[in-house]
Amino acid sequence: MELSCGVGGTAAAPPGPGPPPAAAAAPPPPMEGEEYESLPSGASLGTHMMAGAVAGIMEHTVMYPVDSVKTRMQSLQPDPKAQYRTVYEALKKIVLTEGFWRPLRGINVTMLGAGPAHAMYFACYEKMKKSLSDTIQHGGNSHLANGIAGSVATLLHDAVMNPAEVVKQRMQMFNSPYKSVLACIRTVQKTEGFGAFYRSYTTQLTMNVPFQAIHFITYEFMQEQINPRREYNPRSHIVSGAIAGAVAAAATTPLDVCKTLLNTQENMALSSVNISGHLSGMVNAFKTVYRLGGISGYFRGVQARVIYQMPSTAISWSVYEFFKYFLTKHKLEKRTSL
Repeated sequence: MELSCGVGGTAAAPPGPGPPPAAAAAPPPPMEGEEYESLPSGASLGTHMMAGAVAGIMEHTVMYPVDSVKTRMQSLQPDPKAQYRTVYEALKKIVLTEGFWRPLRGINVTMLGAGPAHAMYFACYEKMKKSLSDTIQHGGNSHLANGIAGSVATLLHDAVMNPAEVVKQRMQMFNSPYKSVLACIRTVQKTEGFGAFYRSYTTQLTMNVPFQAIHFITYEFMQEQINPRREYNPRSHIVSGAIAGAVAAAATTPLDVCKTLLNTQENMALSSVNISGHLSGMVNAFKTVYRLGGISGYFRGVQARVIYQMPSTAISWSVYEFFKYFLTKHKLEKRTSL
């Protein structure tokens, strides 16, 4: 990502610590080999936000049917008609018994949330990573900076995305009583209050902070191994993104199961353990999952989660890196033509 400054020790490395150039000397035009990740300062925020928004929408929409399956497979007391062994079997059964478009229920609210959430997410990550790496490792690539930046960016991302997640997962469930996204929002607001849209926020943060820390550290580590010069290399971005997504997804599946339970408030599951009203709180969610499914309950849907995250993060990083490359190249061309 952005903090490839100084990697490889090339002469064209971005400016680092040292005496400033003479006031009368004009800065040399950027060379064709200049690292694309050192974005022109005038375009950095807008570029990161635009690239992040497109990447987020692409990530969530392309793999949305698998996400629907993941939500159902994480159900702790599924309806007998909604029990699946594999992702393929689930998709086939849903399409045949509930209709072709059923796996896409709730995709519209996901798109509305993913754009602004990922715009803030990537912009915050890039800015924080650069500032922290300049402090910790004098402009070099710091895994600690990557992890901290990814964790802080998650706070902004989840504040926007959490209400969309609540609505999305309720629309995805088998026999969902909601006819539309608006109907779901109105019903939840009326019967459970505004707080219902953030009931799983602390659990989501508890899941996403380690998820994103593992995700970004793994991605940057993989980039160091297979793309040490940090050039625009679509294959390396896809491979690094897929591996980072798989590792982070598998490691945080127990937290995702708890988040799904808090979002969906499964009536059958909660009544079976004599819980009346609404379940809230991460600790209560952990206890309930254990009572309903034991240790294995924490890993329900792990296959679907990994299958969903690998291509999702690969798509997200490849689209994001492409837009960074494209927009930065355009800026550099404008600068050299002046």
